[in-house]
Amino acid sequence: MPDFFRRKPTFNRDDADQDGPVVPDGLWVKCHKCKDLVYSKDFERWYRVCPKCDHHARLTATQRIDYLLDSGSFEEWDRGIVTADPLSFDANGDVYKEKVQKTARKADQPESLITGRGRIRGYDAVVSATEFAFLGASMGSAFGEKFVRAVERAIELRLPFISISSSGGARMHESTFSLMQMAKTTAALSRLGEHKLPHFSILTDPCYGGVTASYATVADIIMAEPGAMIGFAGPRVIEQITRQKLPQGFQTAEFLLEHGMIDMVCRRSELPATLSLLLLHYADATMGRHQPEYAYAGTPGEEGDS
Repeated sequence: MPDFFRRKPTFNRDDADQDGPVVPDGLWVKCHKCKDLVYSKDFERWYRVCPKCDHHARLTATQRIDYLLDSGSFEEWDRGIVTADPLSFDANGDVYKEKVQKTARKADQPESLITGRGRIRGYDAVVSATEFAFLGASMGSAFGEKFVRAVERAIELRLPFISISSSGGARMHESTFSLMQMAKTTAALSRLGEHKLPHFSILTDPCYGGVTASYATVADIIMAEPGAMIGFAGPRVIEQITRQKLPQGFQTAEFLLEHGMIDMVCRRSELPATLSLLLLHYADATMGRHQPEYAYAGTPGEEGDS
């Protein structure tokens, strides 16, 4: 009798005898912003952008590179540079070295930054991309070393440098060693500028802390994806400290564009074309421009984008 008035589920995946079709896992994804369901294949074809509300979902570093660069053109550098434990950090049993190893397996990346060389619609460039799944893409000593080596090779090869950033900031487990990377990466970009080579920075959601306060905002062109949250401290922290209500849309890419902090807001599907145009304008004989040997056939998923 107690179960008589209990509502019966309309769909039970575990019922093997149930007649009718069973929806397979992964067929649909839910947009984090509008909560609508999107067909997963369309979601991937549209660069993981919701076609209904234009929400730009987060990407892994590998997905960023695959979407942005010409197919098969990326050559990764310095994959063997991994995080050390200079302070033997251990906070209440949270051993840093063990945490890094566990995170590396989960993220399928040895470090929070991927660097290398690739082509964007035929133009050569050196690229760095952060992996947010690796400790929030926090900037530690290995991150800084890989970044600086990539910049130095860009100078050696006379190539432009493109950074794609999504990060929670400096890595607290390395203390001052981490904070030093802010000056180290910025100094490397200063040398890049002295050699008349451009740096194009792409800020994606979220981008905070020491990364925003250093190399990510030291660029010839600073662009961001729509709706990306960008700042130093988070909005809630600022409100708690200042005891003031922040303006609507504070720290969004659109807010920063309106107040002159970035140069443009660029949709994900338009990034390859935008960057290739910038590379064309900056390219000259001394920068090692690559002359495409093929006709560009378009980025996968480009046709029919909305």
